[in-house]
Amino acid sequence: MIIRLYALTIFAAFVSFNAGAQTKSAINSQELRTNISVHDPVMIRQDSVYHLYCTGRGITSWSSTDMVHWKAEKPVFAEPPQWAVESVPGFKGHIWAPDISYHNGLYYLYYSVSVFGKNTSCIGVATTKTFDTASPDYSWTDYGKLIQSIPGKTNWNAIDPNLITDKDGTPYLAFGSFWGGLKIVKLNTDRISLAQTTDNLLTIASRIADPAAKVNPAAVEDNPPSAGGNAIEAPFIFKKGSYYYLFVSVDYCCKGPKSTYKMLVGRSKKLLGPYADKDGKKMAYGGGSILLAGDRDWYGVGHNAVCTFNGTNYIVYHGYDAADKGISKLKIDKLSWIKGWPKLVSTK
Repeated sequence: MIIRLYALTIFAAFVSFNAGAQTKSAINSQELRTNISVHDPVMIRQDSVYHLYCTGRGITSWSSTDMVHWKAEKPVFAEPPQWAVESVPGFKGHIWAPDISYHNGLYYLYYSVSVFGKNTSCIGVATTKTFDTASPDYSWTDYGKLIQSIPGKTNWNAIDPNLITDKDGTPYLAFGSFWGGLKIVKLNTDRISLAQTTDNLLTIASRIADPAAKVNPAAVEDNPPSAGGNAIEAPFIFKKGSYYYLFVSVDYCCKGPKSTYKMLVGRSKKLLGPYADKDGKKMAYGGGSILLAGDRDWYGVGHNAVCTFNGTNYIVYHGYDAADKGISKLKIDKLSWIKGWPKLVSTK
């Protein structure tokens, strides 16, 4: 997300990037924390331990046995990946918006490298067999750059990845932030390489309502002019029943009390869309039904993931805590489904 580095500037004193190795059996109550500060969280479970990955230096990592008490783990990368340093001038190791999934004995971690205000960005991918740092199988294999956006050449931004498979198991990667909106690209079955060119990628969501629009809307306030004002990002596609649901975040994050972040949703019976909201408006042309917005307790909320444990759907996201100076905090709620649409059920 193009504002994410700004978030680091504002909240660096509050967001923990410290990490300590642990095993599942070594979780100590004296080392656990609640109400943790995160950005762009995703969550997965291995055995009885939940693992959280989020924006941070080297990719911030946490573990928990109850989704309430968390222990800081060591980051995925001890040093900035050399390919990323070479590909993205100015990148110094602060990695954005990871996505985690499991397939055929491996955990796949997609991640974003970028610099503030430009679509000089790449999405990389790494895998591991286990999250257990005490296991001889624990190590991350980095496959480097999967896709890249280039200023002046691509009207999209290669960040905020999310893996989704169709009914036949074919993998796709949704991604994007600002510029021309959210895109989707087909992957090869290895999940670490593209199965199509990046010319004319399909737009699955945008806030630009006019299909004939040739230029991006202008940036607002103090936001980077190069990014424009198409304030949409963080796609996450979740299959439920006969529908694929596309969750997105719109407006502005990372501004503390001035954050206006909120989550929208649409659905389609086909993975590639078109996705439409409750009123039938296509998300590719400005549609999207509000799922959750800020209130007096949370200035803004967004960048969500959806996961399922023991038959229950959970939505994981961050919100800017009005009771704590607008610091970004982890939020986890249950999802219920009413007449085919998701609704949050607070767990607190």
